[in-house]
Amino acid sequence: MNHGGNVWDSGKPSDWLDFSANLRPEGPFSWIPELVSTGFENIRYYPDPEMKRTVKGLAAFLNLPAECVLPTAGGTAAIDLALGLSRGTVYTVPPAFGEYARRAMAHGRPHEAWAGAVRKGDTLVVCNPCNPTGSVLTRGELIRLRERLTADGGGLLIDEAFIEYCPEYSMRNDLRPGMIIAGSMSKILGIPGIRFGYLCAVPETIQALRAEMLPWSLDAFASEIAARLPLHAAEIRAEAALNAVRRKTFAERLREIGGDTAPSEANFLLADFHRDLTGAAAELRSRGILVRTCASFHLPACFWRLAVKTEAENNRFVKEMEDILHAR
Repeated sequence: MNHGGNVWDSGKPSDWLDFSANLRPEGPFSWIPELVSTGFENIRYYPDPEMKRTVKGLAAFLNLPAECVLPTAGGTAAIDLALGLSRGTVYTVPPAFGEYARRAMAHGRPHEAWAGAVRKGDTLVVCNPCNPTGSVLTRGELIRLRERLTADGGGLLIDEAFIEYCPEYSMRNDLRPGMIIAGSMSKILGIPGIRFGYLCAVPETIQALRAEMLPWSLDAFASEIAARLPLHAAEIRAEAALNAVRRKTFAERLREIGGDTAPSEANFLLADFHRDLTGAAAELRSRGILVRTCASFHLPACFWRLAVKTEAENNRFVKEMEDILHAR
């Protein structure tokens, strides 16, 4: 399982209770459909190739100059674009999101687990918060890491796909040469079907990235949402605060049924049930519940990465899981 469970595999997507995808559990905010309707009026036209309104809105939301921001068609597209800028080895720190290695290889770049050193042209990819653990590196730790890498001629790519759940850890307001930030708004906005990511870097790097970007990369719907983001910053902060409460309670419930969770600042928990969960995943699927096994992260079958959902949904998961575990 490279990503989450496939809600398109059978039946309707809404038939599944999907704990494998880390998204706003209620789905899109109430203001998103209105903006999609506005975007629908513009689908007869090619998008603005300069993405002027899009960049302006996204930059204001991120508190950055417009020349330091580049919208992309999703967070994975941002990662792909960033990894295409150099030709050296791409390093990751396991456990890590598998797309880093896949996109590196797609660009003809070697991929290795980081052993603490880089050469000129190499790139270290760090996910903060980490996927799948949810743990974070502090800004001080990342600054020291960046300085160490750039001194040796290497670069740092920070994947901040889940940073809106803990924005105080973001490095976007401390941009320097040799560092690129990839981000995504799909998770906290609950809109994975509208591909909306971004890159942050110093202006010279953004110019180089833009030169490699396909034209009309962002569609009318993502463009409209990006342009209006600053108007909804308070709601996004409130969503992060609600997630923190739900995450704490869910972790406590998981521990009651034998699932030890790693400390997390994201909208998911890495749970260790200390037993092979292969059969349990299949049984949950038969009950309409999808989970993210962690084989693609090269973790044993006792680990699952579980999305934080509503209290009722989290409680249903715990009840179903408790029933399955007691039957074994």
